[in-house]
Order: sequence, then C-alpha cells, then structure tokens
Amino acid sequence: GLETGLTGLNDVEIEGLGKGDDKNAFRAALSRPVPERLLLVAAALRAGASVEQVHESCKYDPWFIRQIAELVEVEEKIRKRGMPADAYNFHRLKAMGFSDARLAELANCTEVRVAAARKRHGIYPVYKRIDTCAAEFASPTAYMYSTYETGFDGSDGDETFASEAEKVIILGGGPNRIGQGIEFDYCCCHAAFALSEAGYETIMVNCNPETVSTDYDTSDRLYFEPLTAEDVLSIIDAEKKNGTLKGVIVQYGGQTPLNLAARLEKEGVPILGTSPDAIDLAEDRDRFSKLLRRLKLTQPENGIAKTGAQAVKIATEIGYPVVIRPSYVLGGRAMEIVHDQASLERYISEAVVVSGKSPVLLDRYLSGAIEVDVDAICDGRKVHVAGIMEHIEEAGIHSGDSACSLPVHSLKKSLVREIERQTKSLALALNVRGLMNVQFAVKDDEIYILEVNPRASRTVPFVAKVTGDPVAKIAARVMAGEKLSTFGLKKKKLDHVAVKEAVFPFARFAGVDTVLGPEMRSTG
Repeated sequence: GLETGLTGLNDVEIEGLGKGDDKNAFRAALSRPVPERLLLVAAALRAGASVEQVHESCKYDPWFIRQIAELVEVEEKIRKRGMPADAYNFHRLKAMGFSDARLAELANCTEVRVAAARKRHGIYPVYKRIDTCAAEFASPTAYMYSTYETGFDGSDGDETFASEAEKVIILGGGPNRIGQGIEFDYCCCHAAFALSEAGYETIMVNCNPETVSTDYDTSDRLYFEPLTAEDVLSIIDAEKKNGTLKGVIVQYGGQTPLNLAARLEKEGVPILGTSPDAIDLAEDRDRFSKLLRRLKLTQPENGIAKTGAQAVKIATEIGYPVVIRPSYVLGGRAMEIVHDQASLERYISEAVVVSGKSPVLLDRYLSGAIEVDVDAICDGRKVHVAGIMEHIEEAGIHSGDSACSLPVHSLKKSLVREIERQTKSLALALNVRGLMNVQFAVKDDEIYILEVNPRASRTVPFVAKVTGDPVAKIAARVMAGEKLSTFGLKKKKLDHVAVKEAVFPFARFAGVDTVLGPEMRSTG
C-alpha cells in the first residue's frame, strides 16, 4: 500500500559490481543502513556473495540472510523453469511469501494469468484471528490476517466465519506518509460509523496499526492486509462465501485504494459511489479537457507528453513557467514548477521516466493567482457544496501544505457564487455519488479549474468540524444509495472564520528544503 513499485525482492543495482573489486562493492553497498538494504542483500546473493560475506558487511544475523538466500534460489528456479504445474509446489511458493505480481515478473507473464492459475489449483489464503489473549482464553477478536499455512491434519483452519449480513468493505489508505495521512483515515472511520448506523456490517481493510480505523471498535471486522489487488480480491472472495456484499468503498483512503478501482470493477466487484470510469474521466487529461469544453469551463493551457521531446514542445507552446507532474499521483509527488527549457530537461532526466505508460502533464503556471478548495456531496441528482475554502498562500503551493480559511476572506461574492455553480455543474456531469473535491485558481477575476477529484479530500475533516455537518458520514450513506435530500443539509452562514494549517516534519529531517512548492511536504 505504499506505491513503492516493489513486488518482492526486486532487482537493484550494486554500484561498482563487475569492475574488478566485487568484495569492496558488496561492503560499500551493504554497510550503509538505507531503505533498500534488504534488496541490496538479495542483489549481492544473486551476484555470488556468500552468506558470510553479506554478514560481514551488514551484520545481519546469518539466519535471516539464509532465508533471503533461499528466496533468491527459488526465484532463479522460477526464471529458468517458469511456474510450477502442480498445486503442491505452487502452494509452497505462496507460503514462502511470493506475491502474484512477483511470480508474474519472474515467469515473464501477467499477474492476472498467475492469479488464474493459482485459483485453478484451488490455492487461496486463509484468514486467522489475532489472538489478543496469548492463548490463555478464547479470543474471538475481529482482527484478521492472511496465511497460506495448513494444519497438521491438512485442514486450512480458516477463521473468517463470514456472517450472513449485508456488508460493506471499506479500503483504507495504508501506512501514513507524506502526501497521504490521517485525514483519509478520518473519512474511513466515519464511513464505518455511518454504515453501521444504517444497518450494514462494516469490514475495514488497512495495514496501519497507528490509525483509528484499525482500532477494535471502529468496524465489525478488520483485515490487517496490504492494499494490493491480490490481497483485496482474496478478502472479497472470503467474505462472499456467506451473506451479501453490498459493495466496496474505494474513495475514502486516498490514491492507494483509488488505484485499485478499475481492477476490482474488472473482476466484477461492486464499487459503491462514483464509478471507476468517472474517476478515470477526472484523472485522464484528454477526457477531462473535453468535458470542460462541453461545460464551457476554463482551465489553464495544458498538454500531455509521452516523450521528453513532446514535453519540451508543449512547454514552448504554452510558455514558461509551467507546472509539470506525472499522472495518477497523490501529494503532488514529483510535481515541479519549471521556468525554462534547461530546468525542464533536468526534470525529465532526473525526476521521472516519461513514456506512453507514464506520461507527464504540463500546465501553464498562473503566477499570483488565488487558489480555492471546494468540497461537495452529490447523489447523482442533487449537489450540496459543503465548504468553499480560500488558500492563504498563492496558487502553486500544494493544497495539502497551504493554510486555508473557511469561509473565503477576500473573494467577491459574485466569484463565490460562480465557483459554487461550476462545482455543481462538474459533480452532475461526472455523475458523482459521494464526495468530490475541486481545486480552482482565481486570477484577474477569471476562474480556472486546476483539478477535480471525485473522492474524499484532506479538507473533509476540517469542513465537517467548522460547519458541524458530518460530511464524510453523509457521503458514505449517499454512496450506499440514500438520497441527499433525506439529510436536510442547508447552506451554512458562518459567524466566524476558521483557518486550517498543515503540520510539517522539518524538525525531524535536518537539512531538508523548507521552501514550499507544488510537491507536498506536510504530514497532514
């Protein structure tokens, strides 16, 4: 659930290897305590380093190094022979911890093909309950974890015990990190509370012990599992054995579960709220631009580049400075304002790999503009604008880092009314069911749409606290099929001004650049 791109012990390069002094290359790579150290250990073993050599360099216990060596050895067999044809050896690979995605890479095939072969052999994870009483008493806890182990008698010992209730699965955001923090966990918790009140059994999928969503009393059942397609689909299969699955909520945990929406829909899983196609419409630059032209709404001049040369050409046509970023990211990751061609070429060579599969988006930078955040709820027919917030910093600072006020403090009433009208128009055009966030920029009394996200945003908890309306709860019930009109929401006239400020981790990271920009730096 961290979007690291890792599927297992992925290959990494050891600097200096093969240049005549491999022993010192191993020592130099493994002696430093860096995040990818485990991957470097595996790379050294692949390159022929012994368990003793690795131990000398990193001081890991030899027992752990031998376990990694065994995985490396099995990986090599899969590369040479492909996937095992029998159920016993396939099950052994899964019990060793190989993900379907990693097996697909090793066997040079697709993850879908590996999953299909696994299911054909009848190989599924089983779920156990975390024993909170250290085996002293019976512990019927609702904390679940997956395993591929079998009992001594050959039984799977599955402890899912799926109920006959109508249930909703809520996908959390995974570990808190810069760009995706506690605000999304707030939304997931309130979805669980609201749907429990509405009579549904709530099932949370998350893997972060530091959050409220993984508390014992938040949901009826918690699966402490990674937010990957394989793990989520396995949980859904287990829950569908009994009862009725009303649907899965992917819009409350940030970009992590949102990235799973298309795969889940393809597998026939009911998605509650806005459809994955509408989510993609808001994310896909070409489709979204066509929608805005149809609605006669304005956005900054922009383009999408699938090669470095295309990016240079588009930036020249738009005119510098431009904002450049990869598509389908949260927290403005790798987003930058570039002021000339030299900076653009440096960005393309250092920050991202530009290709047809991972294009970059370029927008004209609106210097000196005021940025506005809007949160709204829509049931497909009616729209309630929950809050219109004006950023304190000018446009170009990531919305997660900016302070903002509710209500707005400097915009004309006519501009606020127009922003409200445009928000409602977008929500209905995208057929939003649930929450939607829109980011606008206002320059010289002209309103520009920066982006639309048909999901929960970081500002939802802030809006709820300021207005007194349980925005996330209401939206969750709307996603489950209730009408917006049943909640009696009205436009609030506030007699106070509330200000949201971000929390920055600069005190913990010496030497980090504290100047804010389009890439998010705060933890929430």
